[in-house]
Amino acid sequence: MDVRFEDDDLDRLETDAGFNAGFDAAIVRSFRKTMQLIRAAPDERTFYQMKSLHYEKLKGKRSNQRSMRLNKQWRLIVELEVQANGKLVVVISIEDYHK
Repeated sequence: MDVRFEDDDLDRLETDAGFNAGFDAAIVRSFRKTMQLIRAAPDERTFYQMKSLHYEKLKGKRSNQRSMRLNKQWRLIVELEVQANGKLVVVISIEDYHK
């Protein structure tokens, strides 16, 4: 899938080995691993098949967004947009699930 970032820091976090955007090293590792999975996925069904991601659609005012688990506390928030060549994943944020 193609990816677009809402936040330039998240774009840099994926590619710059020395940048952590203020996140713990374990979160950064998990984020980079998840981004590899997203980029390699042919479509959204792959995310549902990977039970460890806990891929789910959000509710309420965030019903157009989905979340993927980075660990028990942190989630990667994404949106799916349909492009002419397939789906595009827009990475919105990394959020603390408990706040």
